[in-house]
Amino acid sequence: MNEDVFGSYEITLDTVAILNARDIDYHTVVLEPNDNQVHVKKRPLQLIKAGCLDGGASYNGRREAVIHELCPRKRWNKVPIPVYPQEGIYAFPTHSPDDEYCYWIFYHHVKTIIPHPTNRKKSIVLFKDRKKPLHVKVSYSSLYRQYVRTSHCIMNHIQKNKDRAQLQS
Repeated sequence: MNEDVFGSYEITLDTVAILNARDIDYHTVVLEPNDNQVHVKKRPLQLIKAGCLDGGASYNGRREAVIHELCPRKRWNKVPIPVYPQEGIYAFPTHSPDDEYCYWIFYHHVKTIIPHPTNRKKSIVLFKDRKKPLHVKVSYSSLYRQYVRTSHCIMNHIQKNKDRAQLQS
């Protein structure tokens, strides 16, 4: 485990999850493959917003586009975010992004989500490239719904890119 604290963090394909931390020295714990952790001074939503800008659009723009694409008539507060859609990096929040318990989970690292065995208000996320599971204070049905929404977002982007390619050829 890395004990250094970094001022910022750049989201990459190795970003597994971004967790809110309540520590004097840092606000965020970033999970990476092989059970690596990175401690960061910035808050999780700040990292997501910076990643969106690095990926070519604002967080609010990405959020509004996903709502428009998937369900424009419904009010959402836990919208999946295409951080770097051109690289297949999509994240979904476990809670409202402003909530102190909000974690950001990166879709392509999720192996499966299972209900907590003793608490219906919790879930367990198993990752493809981490031994340690992530315990989340969200019901299985709610977290799985977030996972499925993200899948719809990804498929929608893939289809739009195919449609654009066909129009250009």
